[in-house]
Amino acid sequence: MQNPLKKIILAALLMCMAQFSIAQQDTIPAIWTYKKIDTLNLQLKIFKPAGFDASKKYPAIVFFFGGGWVGGNIGQFQKQAVYLASRGMVTILADYRVASRHHTTPFECVADGKSAIRYVRQHSAELGIDPNRIAAGGGSAGGHVAAATDLTKLDEPSEDLNVSSRPNALVLFNPVFNNGPGEYGYDRIKDRFPEISPFHNIAKGAAPTVVFLGTKDKLISVPTAEAYKAKMLEAGSRCELFLYPDQPHGFFNKGESFTQTLRQTDVFLESLGYIKGKPTI
Repeated sequence: MQNPLKKIILAALLMCMAQFSIAQQDTIPAIWTYKKIDTLNLQLKIFKPAGFDASKKYPAIVFFFGGGWVGGNIGQFQKQAVYLASRGMVTILADYRVASRHHTTPFECVADGKSAIRYVRQHSAELGIDPNRIAAGGGSAGGHVAAATDLTKLDEPSEDLNVSSRPNALVLFNPVFNNGPGEYGYDRIKDRFPEISPFHNIAKGAAPTVVFLGTKDKLISVPTAEAYKAKMLEAGSRCELFLYPDQPHGFFNKGESFTQTLRQTDVFLESLGYIKGKPTI
């Protein structure tokens, strides 16, 4: 057998092994209800890694979909969730109320996000999750919700506030995380922006954060993201900002940008001790 043929066969075998690894984990999620409002049940879709052992405590990440607090689909981050489950995490897609379906405001979106994080932490033993290694992630308005779960105080007063609704790390894809005058969402929240804008609530103890942004994003400017990073560093918290030249809003959903941002997410989570080894994507 000649060397070129050996290389082709080896590459094919490695590809098959990678696909087999992903196939062995959950691709059909378990469905849990985390919150009830009248007749509405808000749900979590939960993916577990291959060989899941209920006696162990796995790191987790909760993803929030984008859609301007108006719409969006709980399945937006399913590919990222399946991949990170293949890397040994419990991964979760969270539904939350939005204006088009529930006639809500951004404040209810954040309250639901905080309820989801609190629920996961409250039920960490049942879910096989380490309550001290729960990340939150999301894109656009979902990135805002994720950041706001850490930095704002928009908790549901009826919940057990002794259980923290703050994640331990943040993975943010073009997040609308500054809602002050002149920034995204201010027209809907106006003078209440200090309550809900992550940028305006950065303080000591903010969770370590990674941010992905295209330089041609029309909703979040590069200076806005750079100011967020600077304020995080000033507060003593880690914040990494990755800029993608000429990419628009939502660039991370497909193609090479999907792969690049997911690979960098893997590196970030590995640096925190959530996963081990080099990316497999």
